[in-house]
Amino acid sequence: MKETIRQRLERQRERFEEIGRMLADPHIDGGSREFRELSMEYARLDPLAERYTAYVALEQELSSADALAADTDPQMRSLGEEERKRLDAVIAAEELELRRMLVPADSRDGRNVFLEIRAGTGGDEAAIFAGDLLRMYVRYAERRGWQVETLSENPGEHGGYREVICRVIGAEVFARLKFESGTHRVQRVPATEAQGRIHTSAVTVAILPELDEIEDVEINPADLRIDTFRASGAGGQHVNKTDSAIRVTHLPSGIVVECQDERSQHKNRSRALALLKAKLQASEREKREAAQARSRKLQVGSGDRSERIRTYNFPQGRITDHRIELTLYQLEQVMEGRLDEVIDPLQQEYQAELLAEET
Repeated sequence: MKETIRQRLERQRERFEEIGRMLADPHIDGGSREFRELSMEYARLDPLAERYTAYVALEQELSSADALAADTDPQMRSLGEEERKRLDAVIAAEELELRRMLVPADSRDGRNVFLEIRAGTGGDEAAIFAGDLLRMYVRYAERRGWQVETLSENPGEHGGYREVICRVIGAEVFARLKFESGTHRVQRVPATEAQGRIHTSAVTVAILPELDEIEDVEINPADLRIDTFRASGAGGQHVNKTDSAIRVTHLPSGIVVECQDERSQHKNRSRALALLKAKLQASEREKREAAQARSRKLQVGSGDRSERIRTYNFPQGRITDHRIELTLYQLEQVMEGRLDEVIDPLQQEYQAELLAEET
């Protein structure tokens, strides 16, 4: 273990023990704000302190195994080498977990998200691939037990979508999907290509965390223009016969959002405003974090959709994430919603970056 990591762990454990002594002090009022804050910090540090203590004990066991492996008796030496091999694997796994626990938590990780997919360069093929990406994310959501609600859609002429916006609801949605923002490039032979030539198209994806009530964005009603219109696409006869769909324009920023999923105009308005607030907050966050995000390969948190993050090469069955130079020949499985093979390495890289900044 790197000495800087060990020092951080030691400081955390010392702080844990210090708070324990403070909470045991009879002079601290059990109903005071100080007591509540100390109790919360103690509970937060408890798992880390306990795990680090167990890690130190494992290191002591390894030291004993090393001594045994140096014994002159061949049988004892064999036992020591076997135990050392076992402990090496356990300690490596525990160190990885301790490093993960040191990474500062992202308060947005547990939130639901708004998923926006837009066709970029490539015409009809880009729209078709936008539909393929939506299907991929929906399949992934199903695997994780999440719900997906379509808020608005603009179908392509030959399939797929020019634009589609969904709300994804479930446990740790933002934590898993926050790395998906950016430009997704596809290389394949379109169904409409008579000569069998490979075309390159692009689709942009944005992941916007839904706001908590305590972090709500204030919007001046005078800054809004709200229009109603008749919903298009699927949704039943009632939707298509009434002006239930809502379009909200935020005049100062020029941001426009639509919601046409619900039959109720009131519900569509509520969801459109929630999406608008998420967009406004994301815009402000992007401005604050732009300099920091540019120094990171993952561009996490900036919502930057200008940079190509991933290429889907169908002729070769290859998917490449350009931020961490990850290449997998599992394109078919990924398009069926098996995204963990792509997302897990991104999370590990992100945690390593944060940990390096902290140390």
